[in-house]
Amino acid sequence: MVAEDAAAASPEQAEIGFEDLPDVATAVRRSIKRSYDMFVSNHEAKRPEDPSGTEMLLRMKMHDEYEHIRDVPEQATDAMALKPFLAAPAIADDTTREAKPNAITQMLTDISGSSDSAPSRGLERPIGPIVPFEAPRTKDPSTEVQIAPRVQRHEIPKPEWHAPWKLMRVLSGHEGWVRTVACDPTNEWFASSGNDRLIKIWDLASGTLKLSLTGHVSTVRGLAISDRHPYLFSCSEDCEVKCWDLEQNMVIRNYHGHLSGVYCISLHPTLNILATGGRDSAVRIWDMRTKVGIFVFGGHTNAVNDIQSQAAEPQFISGSMDRMVRLWDLAAGKCSVTLTNHKKSVRSLSIHHGEYTFVSCSSDNNKVWKCPRGSFERNITGHGAIVNASVIKDGIRGSSILIGGTDNGYLNFWDWKSGHRFQSLQAIPQPGSMSAENSIFGMTLDKSGSRLITAECDKTVKIYREDPNATPETHPLDWKAPKLSAAQRY
Repeated sequence: MVAEDAAAASPEQAEIGFEDLPDVATAVRRSIKRSYDMFVSNHEAKRPEDPSGTEMLLRMKMHDEYEHIRDVPEQATDAMALKPFLAAPAIADDTTREAKPNAITQMLTDISGSSDSAPSRGLERPIGPIVPFEAPRTKDPSTEVQIAPRVQRHEIPKPEWHAPWKLMRVLSGHEGWVRTVACDPTNEWFASSGNDRLIKIWDLASGTLKLSLTGHVSTVRGLAISDRHPYLFSCSEDCEVKCWDLEQNMVIRNYHGHLSGVYCISLHPTLNILATGGRDSAVRIWDMRTKVGIFVFGGHTNAVNDIQSQAAEPQFISGSMDRMVRLWDLAAGKCSVTLTNHKKSVRSLSIHHGEYTFVSCSSDNNKVWKCPRGSFERNITGHGAIVNASVIKDGIRGSSILIGGTDNGYLNFWDWKSGHRFQSLQAIPQPGSMSAENSIFGMTLDKSGSRLITAECDKTVKIYREDPNATPETHPLDWKAPKLSAAQRY
């Protein structure tokens, strides 16, 4: 039966022509040959350019990149004006220069209006970044070099040897958590305060209690001692900022304005002004003599934890629970730079006056920034906990030291240049406090930089110093160069 069916089907297959079909490989080669013969004449021909399509593509990319910064600050507009691809064509008429919007706004306006003028695009040349702009010949690298050079491999410096620190003295006297300490410019005494609402004055050499000041009705969170006047300033959770006359041991001024607790205070090193920040998310600048509020800086969206000041720009730096660090322009009365690199709240700031840098401390990383624009330099890691306080000890033999006090009771000591943590010291809770009460809330160095004073959760004030008997032989440097990943190596 099968043979008969095959014999019957063979005439039909012969009519269709199946016996003439080539194999698959031959059919593929013939198809490729026919395709090549068809398009060989267009092999070197280029695709015709569509000016309208190219223009639309560029405008769509610009809209996606710059739509979220349509309303840029003035200082950002000035910086962008130096770049030729963002600068608008020059205007000859002075009367219209002030009314002309900045480069970003003009560019996005051109994008939105390009759809309406699509039919006449070939007749009228569009304005904005699409038009080539000839930048002036200056020495600014941003206008001369448009291609970034290859990043050189980061060299990790070897850390300097530092003597280890050890506990020198424990001072008891507070009846609650000690939240803040401040050292006298004469290096003869220091002040501490905390949850017991008392400001205690201690003799730095002997550690004896000299005086207790009362006046606040809630936890005192910050202290600052003036180096030009016999004044002590304190801020508290009772929304009060007080100025104490140390010659009369009494309050002579109150600064009213904060709507909630005041967490930090800082005195300007050369001007008679002070800055405070607190739970109301505002940074307030006060005239020290007249008690008048000069500025109320807004911008933070959560409590301001720390404020630092310096004579150079930026004169005030603030860190907040909103994970932002803001640099304030005192002359313009507004924020000049906002740093948003942190992923966790920023609770402590420290300024390195010798290098014109500062560090912001958080539980994710301690980040080093370069003044005055806040350019990021490097991370200092290894603590793995919330950093409540920090201080920088200027180096004598070489590199400086960054000291951080964490919420789990550890004192971490880093070499400043290399970021190597050469010591981690945990304080022992004192009798009368729970083992969990082991946090470090505040710290400061005396004016000689040889003694570290800490305010701790176990109701004590501790004083640390470097071990005078330590040598590189007795305490060798335990450091190995970390291995670079492929992303860091190339």
